[in-house]
Amino acid sequence: MHPRDRLIVALDVPKASDALRLAEELSGEVGLLKIGLELFCAEGPDLVKRLAKHAPIFLDLKFLDIPNTVQGALKSILPLDPYFLTLHATGGARMMEGVRDLLRAHRQQGGRTQSLAVTVLTSFNEEVWKELGHANDTRSSALNLGLLAQHSGMDGVVCSPQEVGHLRQHLGPHFNLICPGIRPSGNSLGDQIRVSDPTSAIRAGANYLVVGRPITEATSPREAARLLIQSIQ
Repeated sequence: MHPRDRLIVALDVPKASDALRLAEELSGEVGLLKIGLELFCAEGPDLVKRLAKHAPIFLDLKFLDIPNTVQGALKSILPLDPYFLTLHATGGARMMEGVRDLLRAHRQQGGRTQSLAVTVLTSFNEEVWKELGHANDTRSSALNLGLLAQHSGMDGVVCSPQEVGHLRQHLGPHFNLICPGIRPSGNSLGDQIRVSDPTSAIRAGANYLVVGRPITEATSPREAARLLIQSIQ
């Protein structure tokens, strides 16, 4: 995989005009563009189609509900054919297996969408994780959820770069591991807690890196993306 293809830029902006400007500037320079809840709720599916002209789309809506509800939502989303979509592994095996079956049928009909199960959000530290009632620490929990996702037929998981090496060791070489919480040296952490620099995350076993503000808020997003890519070559 070319280092450029490993970079997913998070378009965490509120308006279509901002997203389209960034997508045009980054076109040909990054692997995927990530659309999250803020932008999707503001602009809807039509923007996904417009952004897909510049790069494959990582649709990060983090579905979590009873299996029938998630499957119904996915049936509405799959005509967009994003490259990746996300759901929470905490939805359980039955929910994930339903997603697996839908995506298998979708790909048999010519689609390409792959599923990513979110393990433990990078905004959680150990104290907050325990406040939620979890007995295991974030590292053990991420692995348990990663194993459940793999056994349920997911194509990969989203995990903190601090856990990616541990997950790679147990989930094998052919399972996609996608890491948000990537911060080049000197950048603000924002609301991320369990973070790492790009090079360390790749060396630990990440397939893809999700980077938002260090690129999108840079004076030149295109140049910021190029510098980050150079750091992982």
